[in-house]
Amino acid sequence: MSEETGLELIEFEGFHIRRVWDEETERWWFAVVDVVNALTDSKDPNKYWYDMKRREKEVELSATCRKFRMKAANGRHYQTECADTEGMLRIIQSIPSPEAEPFKRWLAKVGYERIQEVENPELAAQRAKALYKAKGYSDEWIEARLRSIDVRKELTDEWKQRGVKEGREYAFLTAEISRGTFGLNPNEHKELKTLRKKDNLRDHMTNAELVFTMLGELSTTEVARHEDAQGYEENEQAARKGGRIAGNARRELEAETGRPVVSSTNYLERPQVEQEHLPSGEEENDEATS
Repeated sequence: MSEETGLELIEFEGFHIRRVWDEETERWWFAVVDVVNALTDSKDPNKYWYDMKRREKEVELSATCRKFRMKAANGRHYQTECADTEGMLRIIQSIPSPEAEPFKRWLAKVGYERIQEVENPELAAQRAKALYKAKGYSDEWIEARLRSIDVRKELTDEWKQRGVKEGREYAFLTAEISRGTFGLNPNEHKELKTLRKKDNLRDHMTNAELVFTMLGELSTTEVARHEDAQGYEENEQAARKGGRIAGNARRELEAETGRPVVSSTNYLERPQVEQEHLPSGEEENDEATS
């Protein structure tokens, strides 16, 4: 796994293919230009892909693509067009290459890894746990993070069943819960932690922030079920109530302890385990200057 959150480099017959796991759609997305590079002898895969889209406009090859920020060979980051397995199969149908069939089989094999994880969630949890451990997170934090993933999935499954559209509507409702819980939307929370746009906010939350994030999303799920919320507007009301419940609990804890739950701490430069063992007061000083 690379430094980019969710980004991996995988290999097909000597060619590196960038792929990113998107929690929102629960799919792998593959960089189209990397696949073009692997399946053609083009010296300029970007131009080849551009010409493909222009030549076969009626097929709308890019219609199923989404853009993800990815690191290129020159070390810079760009918004890169990516396709999921189904979309990629449509695209390679338009590439006249003898490598197309082997790539289809390879793509199916890569997709099978995810099928294994769906059928055996414990396998996915073990892989995620090993990844976070290698990045320097504590066992306590890892358990909270994995639990937060389960709570989030339960909420998004509920939204899907209740007619909320993936993408923008999910993002709006998530922001509503966050505002109620922390008084900040996710982008503002990232700014407080001085995170980059590509960084996963939850991977930089403290244990307390993760717990209250879960409380807000769990409360939203329960309210939506209790009120049988349907469509975006009704689920927006449920999100506000869920966020308010978590926000009230946060403020009560802060009143008792005299310490804020929301933290500027991030784990970009210093691993979470290392921060846990700082001398008293040093972490606070780092937060103030980060």
